[in-house]
Amino acid sequence: MAAVDPGEQPTIFMASPLPPAPPQPRAEPAPPAAVAPASYRIEALDVVRGVALFGILLMNITAFGLPDAYTNPQNAGGATGANLWVWIVTQIGFEGTQRALFSMLFGASLILFTSKLESAGRPDAADLFVRRNLWLVALGLINAFVLIWYGDILYAYGLTALVLYPFRKLAAGWLLMLGLAAMLAGAAWNYWETRTLIGQHEASSVATRALASGAELAPEQEAAISTWEGARTAFKSTPESVGQSAEAMRAGYATAFMHRAPLNAHWQSWGLYRYFFDIFGMMLIGMALFRLGVLTLARHAMLYVAMVIVGYGIGLAINFYETRWIIDNNFSAIAFAQANISYDLGRLAMTIGHLGALLLFVRSGLLSPLRRALAAVGKMAVTNYLMHSAICLVLFVILGWYNQLERHQLYYVVAAICAAQLVLSPLWLAAFRFGPVEWLWRSLTYAKLQPMRR
Repeated sequence: MAAVDPGEQPTIFMASPLPPAPPQPRAEPAPPAAVAPASYRIEALDVVRGVALFGILLMNITAFGLPDAYTNPQNAGGATGANLWVWIVTQIGFEGTQRALFSMLFGASLILFTSKLESAGRPDAADLFVRRNLWLVALGLINAFVLIWYGDILYAYGLTALVLYPFRKLAAGWLLMLGLAAMLAGAAWNYWETRTLIGQHEASSVATRALASGAELAPEQEAAISTWEGARTAFKSTPESVGQSAEAMRAGYATAFMHRAPLNAHWQSWGLYRYFFDIFGMMLIGMALFRLGVLTLARHAMLYVAMVIVGYGIGLAINFYETRWIIDNNFSAIAFAQANISYDLGRLAMTIGHLGALLLFVRSGLLSPLRRALAAVGKMAVTNYLMHSAICLVLFVILGWYNQLERHQLYYVVAAICAAQLVLSPLWLAAFRFGPVEWLWRSLTYAKLQPMRR
């Protein structure tokens, strides 16, 4: 844990500024890292958050710059050579894991935020918590409907946090069990959807074979073919739909806004219900790991080594098999659906592996300049996250780069953005206490302008 001036409060998803607490008696020992007060910066959380922020951009860039290419590389951006390899690497190593890390850290920061308010005896602690997260919802709506990014997570995080509040004081064991139960519920929903898709494909295949043999189809057989044709578009887009999306996104801001508005409305409503258990469960697990001292490096190094070995051992094996299956079946819609059965297990295992590796990196003390830069990115994560949307809006919509770059070329954009934020975030925090959006968020939460300059 890296100590800082008590006046410097944590930023994204951390505690907001409060008057300094009364001095503690000298004889009282410093609290262990697992229960560190929110008035101190926990470097491990900032570094992991900074890495996860870049990891989210690594995954989202295909949705920023290409139509319908996040899942299936054959839809747009190329699926051979370097384009295929970057899809393989992201599919095996990162799919679903970076938002999982971000969700865990959000849960941990909820404990930091509420514990500081309550230890300071604030009678308005619940009001501040609710107001803080409602403003986060507002930032999410701006990200979605102004910066026209349909993959926004701030909206869902702000609403889910309101549900998390009653769980904030539970013991680590209960938090972990509830988190895993929520993840299991999400996995069960995912399995039910997948089995439904497979059933639709089987019914359509039977009807298609009957049609090919010259038989007259019953109404239910015709409906089966139609249902599968509609369902398969979630994985396999038609050239016409890809072309229409590309044309709309390059036709100017107003046209792009109208094109994305229905998609934004879908993800800010149905999408929240669909992935609630995923977000809620990961946040609970993050709260549990914080209480157990895992996220604050209070555990023995062998625990983190075990997380790496077990997490990567299981996750890499499952993700490699899924990816191989999709490629061997020529990226067919049914192959994506079948591979989805084991998705949640592989994703959770890889997340544990990534978390263990990152915490070992922080614990090692190696590459301190890089660690400090990543921590600065994590401290300004809301600002940097919204900057990703703003920069991609300019590049792909205003400048018309949408569907103009191949898949592998998009990662040059990612590298440039990450490099810039690694340089600019420490420079900004050398002069200012908070990132600009973090400062605004705090000021709105407390209904009072917060000190900005150091």
